[in-house]
Amino acid sequence: MGEDMVPRCNCPEGFDFVDAQQKFRGCDANFIKQDCGRGTEGLTWTVTTLENVYWEDDQYALLWVANEEDCKRACLEDCDCMAALFKGGRCSKQKLPLRYGNRTDSATAFIKVGRGGTVKEPTSREVTKTAFGKGVLVVGLVLIGCSFITLLCSCFLVYRRKVVEYGRIPEHSSTPAFIEEMNLRSFTYDQLARVTDNFKEELGRGSFAKVYKGFLPNDVNRTIAVKKIEKLAEEGEREFEAEMKTIGRTHHRNLVRLIGFCIEGSQRLLVYEYMSNGSLANFLFKAEAPPDWNERVRIALDVARGIHYLHEDCETHIIHCDIKPQNILMDECWIAKISDFGLAKLLKPDQTKTSTGIRGTRGYVAPEWHTSAPITMKADVYSFGIVLLELTCCRKHVEGEAAESEIILLDWVNDCFERGELDKLVGNEEVEKTILERMVRVGLWCTQEVPASRPTMKKVILMLEGIINTPIPPSSSSVTAS
Repeated sequence: MGEDMVPRCNCPEGFDFVDAQQKFRGCDANFIKQDCGRGTEGLTWTVTTLENVYWEDDQYALLWVANEEDCKRACLEDCDCMAALFKGGRCSKQKLPLRYGNRTDSATAFIKVGRGGTVKEPTSREVTKTAFGKGVLVVGLVLIGCSFITLLCSCFLVYRRKVVEYGRIPEHSSTPAFIEEMNLRSFTYDQLARVTDNFKEELGRGSFAKVYKGFLPNDVNRTIAVKKIEKLAEEGEREFEAEMKTIGRTHHRNLVRLIGFCIEGSQRLLVYEYMSNGSLANFLFKAEAPPDWNERVRIALDVARGIHYLHEDCETHIIHCDIKPQNILMDECWIAKISDFGLAKLLKPDQTKTSTGIRGTRGYVAPEWHTSAPITMKADVYSFGIVLLELTCCRKHVEGEAAESEIILLDWVNDCFERGELDKLVGNEEVEKTILERMVRVGLWCTQEVPASRPTMKKVILMLEGIINTPIPPSSSSVTAS
């Protein structure tokens, strides 16, 4: 930040701007990049340390280490590693480019910088070996081509039978037109029955569906979650189509990914990536060791980014309508991902609000659901506000066994905020008081009774990251629990 309070972009040591006139295009290495195949002669490595910086991009490897030095050493010893991010004992190895950088008070970034070196030229033996390999490749391609032409006619005769065998929709099933626009894998019911051991291990259930654990043998025993619609009445069919239309069109690191589907007779099933660490509700409220303060702050940002993508960044804007901890799942790296789009509403390109019957879960639904007012994206903002306060205080939105003044979380948070007693919200836990107050303020803004008073999810993210100021929310007289 310059003296005029305008942000300044700088590249770390060993990197220069791709275009000095257009700094938003990022930075590129100004040294010879390591060739992990042939090797690079005379290249030495140093490490540049950046404090309080974290990149949210997916890592290719995750280690648990004792300290920052172990994390730095692990990256230096790994040819593929160009950056390591240390945070709370977690060492995330990443390759270039690094994206989605953020400022944080609890992370350290190590970036490898090369000095000198030349790419090792292949030896005459390697050149000869390569030429021989090319000759073998040409002969092999000719043989493969001939074999392909020979087999083509015979393959055509059994095409339709093989189509069914490998999971295309059977002839007696009708495929809705919207599915053809999506890049999803189709399964037969028998295939999904086999990979779930006849739907043996139940992971969870909802009003119209149950979810089972399964394994795809052709994907190196990839674990999946199969959602089976149990009540194929009008509501069940509507939920199935809503989920297909929404999650089938999206791709974001904070949304659970839909892999495929089954439409066969009266059977309706959806196949999702498996979230090995269960729901945020179990992690937050039932785990023997619930997430610490820094984890809860990170999870809040994960959820906020997922909702922001649904509201503004995906091709069709989406109102989720049921944001709650039970619908936020944790993957193997404890990254939060939003799931269960059965109640979601899609908006047309020029549409900002919609009329629909009440949806969602008691305690998380916005006040306007109980009126005849149209529903906007601000309904999701309200639900997120309740989840944010639950993450802040590490407790449910209603605790029947708490003191009378603390039973309803939103009311209790309001009282503590107005009295300047925020420490009560976290008990004896050590937290960063500045971030605690910021999260409480954002939560109270999100839960304003009037939808127009609530911020957009983009503004929520900027406030949570501390990029923009979070003003004092109105007094509790204008905030009510629902």
